[in-house]
Amino acid sequence: MPPGSGLTTPEAQRRLAQYGLNEPVPQKRWSGLAELLSLLLNPLVVILLLAAAVSALVHEHISATILVVIVALSTSINFVQTYRSRIAAERLRNEVAARATVLRDGKWQALPRHLVAPGDVVQLSAGDLVPADARLLTSKDLYVSQSALTGESIPVEKDALPATEAAGGGAGPGARHLVFLGTSVVSGTATAVVESTGPHTVYGAIAARLAQGAPETAFEHDLRRFGIFIMRAVTFLVLLLLLVSLAAHRDPLESLLFAVALAVGLTPEFLPMITTVTLANGAVRMAKVNVIVKRLAAIQNLGSIDVLCSDKTGTLTSGKMALEGSVDAQGNPSEAVLALAAVNSRLETGIRSPLDAAILETAAEPSGYEKRDEIPFDFERRRLSVIVEKDGQWQMITKGSPEGILDLCVACEAQGRAQSFDPEARARARRVYEQMEADGFRVLAVAHRSVEANRAFSAAGENTLTLAGFLAFSDPPLPDAGRAVEDLKRDGVSIKIITGDSELVARHICSQIHLPAGAPVLGEEIASMTDSALAHVAERATIFARVSPAQKTRILLALRNRGHTVGFMGDGINDAPSLRAADVGISVATAVDVARDAADIILTRPGLDVLHRGILEGRKALGNVMKYLFMGTSSNFGNMLSMAVASFFLPFLPMLPTQILLNNMLYDLAQIAIPSDHVDEEYLRRPQRWNFRLIRQFMVYIGPVSSLYDFLTFFVLLRFFHATQEQFHTGWFIESLMTQTLVLFVIRTMRNPLKSRPSTPLTVTVAAVAVASLVIPYANGLARLLAFVTLPASYLGYVAAATVTYLALVEAAKRMIFGKAS
Repeated sequence: MPPGSGLTTPEAQRRLAQYGLNEPVPQKRWSGLAELLSLLLNPLVVILLLAAAVSALVHEHISATILVVIVALSTSINFVQTYRSRIAAERLRNEVAARATVLRDGKWQALPRHLVAPGDVVQLSAGDLVPADARLLTSKDLYVSQSALTGESIPVEKDALPATEAAGGGAGPGARHLVFLGTSVVSGTATAVVESTGPHTVYGAIAARLAQGAPETAFEHDLRRFGIFIMRAVTFLVLLLLLVSLAAHRDPLESLLFAVALAVGLTPEFLPMITTVTLANGAVRMAKVNVIVKRLAAIQNLGSIDVLCSDKTGTLTSGKMALEGSVDAQGNPSEAVLALAAVNSRLETGIRSPLDAAILETAAEPSGYEKRDEIPFDFERRRLSVIVEKDGQWQMITKGSPEGILDLCVACEAQGRAQSFDPEARARARRVYEQMEADGFRVLAVAHRSVEANRAFSAAGENTLTLAGFLAFSDPPLPDAGRAVEDLKRDGVSIKIITGDSELVARHICSQIHLPAGAPVLGEEIASMTDSALAHVAERATIFARVSPAQKTRILLALRNRGHTVGFMGDGINDAPSLRAADVGISVATAVDVARDAADIILTRPGLDVLHRGILEGRKALGNVMKYLFMGTSSNFGNMLSMAVASFFLPFLPMLPTQILLNNMLYDLAQIAIPSDHVDEEYLRRPQRWNFRLIRQFMVYIGPVSSLYDFLTFFVLLRFFHATQEQFHTGWFIESLMTQTLVLFVIRTMRNPLKSRPSTPLTVTVAAVAVASLVIPYANGLARLLAFVTLPASYLGYVAAATVTYLALVEAAKRMIFGKAS
């Protein structure tokens, strides 16, 4: 088929099957079967299944059955919870997935970028990410940023060539007729036919190398550290107990099962599930408050943000500009300035900014102008020029930042007449626009000059201009911006404004929302600073004005180097590097593709209030993960420590392997609803990070408290109840499960547990397990199956007293730990 006609859906599907999805590095698709297999291949699960097989071979059918049931239940719960959470998270990510405009079945369609196939015809316009390596079919004033491939920040011009010329036009990024995956359109429009996709692209080879060494997030790093810590503890205890049991000439199989069961009890095997479910639940809740999470791990970083950097437009302000005035170079009202600006805005092919929209809404439709060329906007020049022809006369019309354009002007217009732009006129023009900025207006300068026809135009030709005048735009603060700033400040997040606009405009906005501004730091000052000097200044300053994209990134890295967790909010082409440099990149659904692709978090409704709610949800998610870790390193560790000590002096195992596994399974079931739990307001009031030191303190201080009560229980059972082996197993099963389950109500909150209400699902699961710990030993058939026996009612009275005093002692220890941490 002709290259410009696109593909049919069946042909596209055939090519996708042949060449693969259009992903530079093939994404790991979540597979339910693969997930189930990974759970079954967990080393502890394999050991338990082998132990069950051995038990069956030696006719220990009850033990084998219990082992299989416990493995099946824990694996099923883990799988179902993880499956539901990942599906929910994947659905949210798909809502903000990058898309491409593709000619399919004869009509233009917006399709997910990974479904683009070789032979597809794609449409490109300013702000788009190029979806694949492609050959241009048509182009108009097309400029592309290839910094991801070449490192060169200046956009390059691209042109469509006839097929005969294109064959000899080269194949690398320097080829003018080719565009590449990983690059973005700065200005202009084009259509192109896709030649290579996914890993077969130029960018694919780079992405594959980057993926091999992708740095882990802080959250992933801390999870790995915790896993290594637990693995070491498990290995040490299991080997020690196995040696002691064999030295005491106990049954080898029973000793092995006991050691394995102990390892299961100490290992927080539900941690991956609890983490995934908690973060996914957080992502779903965040979606309800207009915050979409692209990567679950970013939730933890979002809750850790203590510095938020953002442009003021669309964050503190609505981003919808209104044209308030049009004046000449001396401040006199002038419609001619608006007319020239309208020609520029109407004919430019770059991304239309809110300023352009305001101009075109207000000005009359320009007529009689034919566009001949364009010098696109870039963030170093901060201006855009169009070359037009009218009545045989060629003219360059330029609009952009006043401070940049004034330096290019040699004349000015006042009251309809051209004048010399002498120092006095220049100073007066400067006073005009600076007063506008001081009053809070965004200001554009407009200039023009006659040019020769049919010649090449570039930024070097933007000189000897005549200043026509200035346009003033208003962008008032959002009604709730001031309150949102106060809320963020109260919750430990400081705000810094990083803008390419004037410091006068930024200070005016800050004053309107009561954000203390201080002395602004200008881009020209940053250019002369070392990184260490910038780090020192960045902590103290609130406003950074007239900054370039590269300087934005320097500011973010300087703050990160000072130990801050930095969020950056941006929506423009120039914001992509900064979005990647921040700990959390935040954009909006209406942002250009480049910005949305680089961001970790997407706001479906812009505004600081939305982001503030997202930050609180991030803290809630981390808070619930920490609860599970506190449990796993305190009462859980204490019970396992008790079991290890008891095995040294008891003539029998302190609990049978099947009883340990049942105890552990019920204990984990009690915690399965932790992701739904409420989080204390105090926890939400400041940025939160993974606190490995606090986890260790819970283990060191609260673990021994748990063991102390276990030893007391051993003494009571042996000294006062003269317990047999079966009675000892039963008595300790009840006490250990009751105390380590109910203690969750104490550990889950920094407050007095009587003044902090847990969620209903958590209350139900904990209460159900506590009741089960009492019912199982007294259910005749089940009790016989598990080798439990009936105990006198007086022992249950001891358990009640021990549980109440244990919870009180843990509460005292918890307050001491949190007191030291605060």
